[in-house]
Amino acid sequence: MGAMARFVTELLETRSSFLADVEPVGEGGEPRLLIRFDLTGTMQLYELTPGSEPVAKSALPDPVSEARYVPGRRAAVVAVDRGGDERHQLYLLDLERDAPSGARAELTALTADDRFVHRLAGISPDGTTVAFVSNRRNGVDFDLWLADLAGGADRLLYAGGGWCQPAGGFSPDGRTVALARPGARPLDADLLLVDVESGAVTLPLPHPDEAAEVGAPAWVGAGRFFVAHNIGRDFTAVAGATAAGAGAVLVRTGEDADADVVASADGSTLVVLENRNGTDRLSWRDAAGTVLEEVPLPEAGVVRSHLIAPPRLAADGSRLYFTLSSPRLAGDVFVHVRGAESVKRLTRSPAPLPAEALALPEAATITSFDGERLPLHCYRPAAHDGPPPVVVLIHGGPESQSLLSFNPVIQGLVGAGYAVVVPNVRGSTGYGKRYAGLDDTTRRLDAVRDLAAVHAYLAPAGLDASRAALWGGSYGGYMVLAGLAFQPELWAAGVDIVGISDLVTFLENTSDYRRAHREREYGSLSSDRAFLEAASPLRHVEEIRAPLFVIHGRNDPRVPVGEAEQIAASLRARGVACELVIYEDEGHGLARLHNRLDAYPRAAAFLDEVLRGA
Repeated sequence: MGAMARFVTELLETRSSFLADVEPVGEGGEPRLLIRFDLTGTMQLYELTPGSEPVAKSALPDPVSEARYVPGRRAAVVAVDRGGDERHQLYLLDLERDAPSGARAELTALTADDRFVHRLAGISPDGTTVAFVSNRRNGVDFDLWLADLAGGADRLLYAGGGWCQPAGGFSPDGRTVALARPGARPLDADLLLVDVESGAVTLPLPHPDEAAEVGAPAWVGAGRFFVAHNIGRDFTAVAGATAAGAGAVLVRTGEDADADVVASADGSTLVVLENRNGTDRLSWRDAAGTVLEEVPLPEAGVVRSHLIAPPRLAADGSRLYFTLSSPRLAGDVFVHVRGAESVKRLTRSPAPLPAEALALPEAATITSFDGERLPLHCYRPAAHDGPPPVVVLIHGGPESQSLLSFNPVIQGLVGAGYAVVVPNVRGSTGYGKRYAGLDDTTRRLDAVRDLAAVHAYLAPAGLDASRAALWGGSYGGYMVLAGLAFQPELWAAGVDIVGISDLVTFLENTSDYRRAHREREYGSLSSDRAFLEAASPLRHVEEIRAPLFVIHGRNDPRVPVGEAEQIAASLRARGVACELVIYEDEGHGLARLHNRLDAYPRAAAFLDEVLRGA
């Protein structure tokens, strides 16, 4: 194993713990916490009692993706899939067991049909009912169901069709469940409030004349909540609302940052999160939105992302619990007591290297072909002879953002002498809905053209543009393949992880429940097929000449493994070097440490061989 592969392997041994839920205790009590912790190599459930070390509550063969306390009893509802297939089932886990649950048979199944997806939408305040969304009715549409924890039959509450997803759970009185429902346009989402008794639906913030996103309600009482939305705005702002509609905007972050909100149960205290170029800032506010104090984060990083549960306030609003991840911190749970001068770290996940040995990025902004300004971050190696080789890492999504959170691959590459450039090309979130919409449907290749602007940045920044590789997962994998196909003169190598090679075959073969949802972003097979073909790297495979390393999971329900197999076969038939590694027990990405320890050092060794002749 080469030096870079060894360094990547060492960084992959870093562990992380993420907040899952806060025990709903009364005023003045210090609650227990549920956390997801990958100490064993996959995310399992642990419980943290104040003043103690985390105690394992599960040791399942598959990761725990979500967990919530059941009010009034020592139990939690957890979500687990099989082999990364994303067809999660819900289980009741006894938190009083002497040993962690090591098999599904030791759990009480709340759903039991592995053909379908089940996602936890909330647990009623009295602890009797679980709400979940599932596509079990027809395999496509996600409906809202209620399950009786005493063992009664499930009840279908809402079947309005579409990609409905959880959003804020039950209202405090238990009479309403909140859902998010995407509209027909990209970057368009409605908030639905569903009556638990009748199934009647209220749309509190309609926006029929524009694409806009309405976030999950931060409940503060029966029918009252705070919510972040971008109706009539480019960036999200926070407003007070009721089932009858939204009031005036209370919190504006300026026209350069999205805002989100959590609230105390009595509505007296808010914590507002501001996304500023991939980092989060948090502030305590009163009910009118006035800043009371800042949350003194120990370093710039991320408090909320797709991997991290939202921050949670204690029932009395006196403490804020959150996960922090930064370029030098993989992820740990913290608490801030309102009025305190510092935060308290509650978990210390094992790390092979001290934080000061890891790299911090520098921010830059570049100009693309049409004058659009693109943000990026550049990680530089500590020492090197001459301009270092560089890896350009592109995020997935595309409705996502490269954040200043921990990435062992980035740190491993930098530690081995590579520069890593992490752009947020057009289509990224976090920079307003105008910017996020610049790559929709037939504008897809404009985002690919942004990669040429990133390449033009390299040499003036002191990096070796002749030894530049692309690395990306999911949509980022598509961008890797598209960069190699449409800009073959720029890129020396590529690492594609669960990426799309052909937009047509991807849409034809992805899970039925995902197709309509993804067509909103990529374009329709019925009306945009010619463009989808033209924008597909596989249709331009004869242009690819750079060596490629491909990683995929056999059970991927989003991007079928055939996307990897067909690009690898086509390149090999043309004599272009392409290594394909498929993991039989993985889905859309690598959830198991032993697979990451195999895949990423091999990809790093591949780059060393291609870019440095090692």
